[in-house]
Amino acid sequence: MTRLWLVRHGPTHQRVMTGWRDVPVDLSDKAALTRLDAYLPRNALLVSSDLIRAVQTADALTPSRTRLPHCNDLREIDFGAWDGLHHTQVSARDPVLSRQFWENPGDLAAPNGESWNDVTTRVFRAIQTLIAAHAPAHLIIVAHMGAIMSQIPRATGQTAFQAMGHSIDPLGVTDIKIRAKDWQIGRINHRP
Repeated sequence: MTRLWLVRHGPTHQRVMTGWRDVPVDLSDKAALTRLDAYLPRNALLVSSDLIRAVQTADALTPSRTRLPHCNDLREIDFGAWDGLHHTQVSARDPVLSRQFWENPGDLAAPNGESWNDVTTRVFRAIQTLIAAHAPAHLIIVAHMGAIMSQIPRATGQTAFQAMGHSIDPLGVTDIKIRAKDWQIGRINHRP
């Protein structure tokens, strides 16, 4: 059995869509980081997306854990032309597509971006590769809201639309147990 602890990076204070755009993280809440560090297992391997907000969050948890190289396949969904825009700007620019993108997640993508199915496949492939390379080690994966949400349906049987209804807060932890091909969800968005 492998256990995953999917951790969302710390807060960025962005009020716009933030996908592959590299933005800084605010790790000034030392008490929250201390609680997170104490909650996560010491013997698990630690890996993050290559975006700076995930890298810096993982670095804050590294001193007592083995750190693996950053993995770009653990990135947030690529919002393409919408990245950096407020949701009202996205709605004005692409009213029909933007509504369908959230209400019918699947193959629809932002202009020059990727779809829900693309991010789900990309993140799943990265996780499977990490498990194959490091089993039976457990993994702490510092990633992004969309990357974490994209794996919830595999462990719950929910639809993509239902998975998007979960809150995934900064520094929140979603844990998943994996036995062969059986994924079982533990807590979603636990805030230690």
